[in-house]
Amino acid sequence: MKNEHNYQIDELDKKILAILTKNARIPFLEVARECNVSGAAIHQRVQRLSKLGIISGSQFNIEPKKLGYNTCAYIGIFLDNAAMFSDVSSSLLSIPEIVQCHYTTGQYSMFVKVYTKDNEHLRRVLADKVQAIQGIMRTETFISLEVLADRQIPVIEDIK
Repeated sequence: MKNEHNYQIDELDKKILAILTKNARIPFLEVARECNVSGAAIHQRVQRLSKLGIISGSQFNIEPKKLGYNTCAYIGIFLDNAAMFSDVSSSLLSIPEIVQCHYTTGQYSMFVKVYTKDNEHLRRVLADKVQAIQGIMRTETFISLEVLADRQIPVIEDIK
C-alpha cells in the first residue's frame, strides 16, 4: 500500500500495525510469532514505522469513571471573532478537564471534549472557566450518555 506521502507499507507492516493497535503492550517476540518472523525484524519494522511518523508513542489509557469522572461532554464553541482563535485555544488548553480540542468547520469554531466528576462540576467548568474566556461568544454542550466506539483507524488497503 502506498499512501499520499509515499510511505511503503507492505503486508507485514499492516499485520504488525493491526496487532499493535489491539494491544500496544504486546511483547515484540509475541508479535514476531504471530507474523512468522524474528523479534529483531519486528523491532526494526516498528522503529521504521515510528521514524516515518506512522506510529507515535504508546500510552496507557485511563478510564475516567474509575477516577470519578462520570460526565463526558462535548462543547461547541462560537467565537466572537476568528482572530481570537489562538488566544482562546491557549486558554482552553489550560483547563485540565478538557481532553480534546478541535478547530472545526461548520457551525462551531471549536469543539472540545471534557470530563467532569458530575453535572455540577460540568456547570462550574462551563461557567467559571470556558465561558469566562475572552473571545468566546457562546457555547452549546452535549452530554455523552454512552461511548459506543473508541478505536484506532483500521489498517486497510485504500479503496478506489
